[in-house]
Amino acid sequence: MPLDSEMPSDDAMPYSAMMPYVAAIPYFNVIICFMSTVQLELHPEVWAAVGALIASGFYVSRVMGPLAMQGANPPAKILTKKQKVCFTFGVLILWLSADWPIHDIAEKHLYFVHMAQHLLISFVVPPLLLLATPEWLARLVLADATRITSTLRVLCKPVVAGVIFNAIQVLTHWQVVVNMSVDNGLFHYFIHLLVFITALAMWVPVVGVPREWQLPEPGKMVYLFMMSIVPTVPAAWLTFAEGAVYSAYDNVTQLWGISVTSDQQAAGVVMKVIGGGYLWVLIAVLFFRWSAKQHKINEASRRNRYSHR
Repeated sequence: MPLDSEMPSDDAMPYSAMMPYVAAIPYFNVIICFMSTVQLELHPEVWAAVGALIASGFYVSRVMGPLAMQGANPPAKILTKKQKVCFTFGVLILWLSADWPIHDIAEKHLYFVHMAQHLLISFVVPPLLLLATPEWLARLVLADATRITSTLRVLCKPVVAGVIFNAIQVLTHWQVVVNMSVDNGLFHYFIHLLVFITALAMWVPVVGVPREWQLPEPGKMVYLFMMSIVPTVPAAWLTFAEGAVYSAYDNVTQLWGISVTSDQQAAGVVMKVIGGGYLWVLIAVLFFRWSAKQHKINEASRRNRYSHR
């Protein structure tokens, strides 16, 4: 065969060389379709909030930390690697959940995305930020026995924090509140702020600082189990409702061929299966960790008894 027959001509590209580009066409179509259905909207208020959070973290680590740790005996780290990782992921997830496109899809198109957004804001971001908070910072802020400190202590008690959090969760599924949050962007952000703040208080008995505000391990398991019960009510309501529950989502453009009923059912699944499953996984982790600790204590106690015989 002539040598030049093995070389691609200037007029056409060999089919084998075109395959990667042909295979990529469906992915480009998906991206183009997504971009055309969800119009890009800028949210500078989200950028400002996330920027303020990052600036606060920088100030704590570079200014407050060195001053607070000055002369500490024994020397202590300002921030551990775990705290840095938790802060990074907490801020990143908060930004992704509050900005385009998730916020715009949740507000204008699909209620199940709205539920996923609330799940991230209430079940993922708050514990990450609490885990990122160093003990010395919490003690420094709460050092003065002021009325604010006393009020925070009461609001972060398990019963109080749990009741308020679940009351807000139920309130955010009220038809009037949901319809108003879709029609009013400012009110929507207020609801998100309310959910986030009450979620922070709810997570303090589990992963909060100072550590004496946390429950013992068995108490944490019972507490998280109770937190998984209340969302069952609105989740069941959404899953088995006939027709549109929220008029605001009945009049919006449905994305990707998802009907209003399917959207509501998916929202119920997000609340109960994903949200509840997430809490149950945490309960399992706490149980195995507590069980391993108890096993070590029992083994140490048994060795001590044998050594004194």
